[in-house]
Amino acid sequence: MKLKIPASAQNWISLAGAIIALISLFMIVFLFIVSTIFGQGGTYLGLVIYILLPAIMFIGLLMIPAGMLIHRRKMRKEKAGEVHPWPKIDLNDESHRTAFFIFTFGTTLFLLLSALGSYEAFHFTESVTFCGTLCHDLMIPEYTAYQYSPHAKVPCVACHVGPGASWFVRSKISGLYQVYATLTNSYPRPIPTPVQNLRPARDVCEQCHWPQKFYAHKLRLETHYLPDEENTRWDIRLIMKIGAPHAALGLKEGIHWHINPNVRIEYIAADRTRENIPWVRYINLATGDTVLYQDQDNLLEPAQLDTLEMRTMDCIDCHNRPSHNYRPPAIFLNDAITAGDIPVELPEIKAIALEVCGEEYTTTDSAMAAIRQGIETFYQENYPEVFQTKRDLIEKAIQGVQKQFRQNIFPEMRVRWDKYPNHIGHLEFKGCFRCHNSTHENSDGEIIRRDCNLCHYINAQGTPGEMEVARVGEALEFKHPVDIDGAWKESLCSDCHTGLNP
Repeated sequence: MKLKIPASAQNWISLAGAIIALISLFMIVFLFIVSTIFGQGGTYLGLVIYILLPAIMFIGLLMIPAGMLIHRRKMRKEKAGEVHPWPKIDLNDESHRTAFFIFTFGTTLFLLLSALGSYEAFHFTESVTFCGTLCHDLMIPEYTAYQYSPHAKVPCVACHVGPGASWFVRSKISGLYQVYATLTNSYPRPIPTPVQNLRPARDVCEQCHWPQKFYAHKLRLETHYLPDEENTRWDIRLIMKIGAPHAALGLKEGIHWHINPNVRIEYIAADRTRENIPWVRYINLATGDTVLYQDQDNLLEPAQLDTLEMRTMDCIDCHNRPSHNYRPPAIFLNDAITAGDIPVELPEIKAIALEVCGEEYTTTDSAMAAIRQGIETFYQENYPEVFQTKRDLIEKAIQGVQKQFRQNIFPEMRVRWDKYPNHIGHLEFKGCFRCHNSTHENSDGEIIRRDCNLCHYINAQGTPGEMEVARVGEALEFKHPVDIDGAWKESLCSDCHTGLNP
């Protein structure tokens, strides 16, 4: 059978569209084989296969009927009355029959490929690779922190989108603006935490975690190094009151009492980051008892109560950096020394490492050079013998500090620990003390106590070999590693501990 194309399709627009569509289809198939069978390519290849080329092919296919329509209108003007206003299909006409079979076969193939392509495109845009590496410069901080987080095996969309079609659509609409901001280089640096747009923790976090899962106490060992000549080690062994002392008691007390299913804690924050919480309400859902606490040092005006958002406390109010936690130098240097990546034998290595990591740099490369120069210069000027005889340890220390810096501080995006407060604990940021500060008081004069033993008690503390140890079931009074008398009792830890303290 001779292939005969309808006259209306014999125009340059339709021909160009057909060529574009066929070339795009060939490239999609070829690149798909390269990426799946031979394992070549990467994130950008997936973008080309599943998004860019299908879009070009679709444009090419649209050009075919568009060219036919334009050509037909032109023919109607030239041959008025001879050309029908609507196409006529006559399968007994060879050209009509050929066009019908081409259209039927092409449409069927297109729909099949579209179904497969849409499925692959969906999975590609939901992948960690797409989220973390496509906008490489933009997402380096988030992707790096994610890889070292407890949720490194959890897909980004599991938390940022969650289940349900409505939130999937919302995320894609939001993504359009993010694409625009990336292309125009108009995104903020650092990128603000989307605290206002996150789904409630019970929609996402409790797909894996749930309140009844957290029960008894937990032992936690913290190791710190003082910025003195010996890098003195200071250990603190804590019994964390995650729940009640016995699992059988459930969530009747302890840290996770805040998410007890029989309890609802509501609060109003005076700022966007939820660092300042002057209003708290406790509701016992079993008895209906309600207690209101207000910060006597920061009372809200009646007008503010009407305009500010009231939020029900959930996991994210404390665990606000579950996957993108940028640790302060005081913490990541402690861990690196404990792991042996930074030699503890070098005198004052903790002090000089804190100093070079605390500076603000414009680029990562300049930070790496400054860290190297700062450490080498310090030992050359202050410990010339160490500089001459322990060059290998100094080099190891430099590489260890640089490694930790690259994992936690990102100068190009202006990302560092103090830009993203972590509400777990109370050392570098207010955390628990946003509410537990002894200034939140109810109408009966009762306060939300600033009592360390509410959440944990100290089982042991001190330098190894000289540890002060409590009896089983008893607690030690906190002893500050550096003698500051009782000043720590009168102020918040975060007043002094800015992330650059031991």
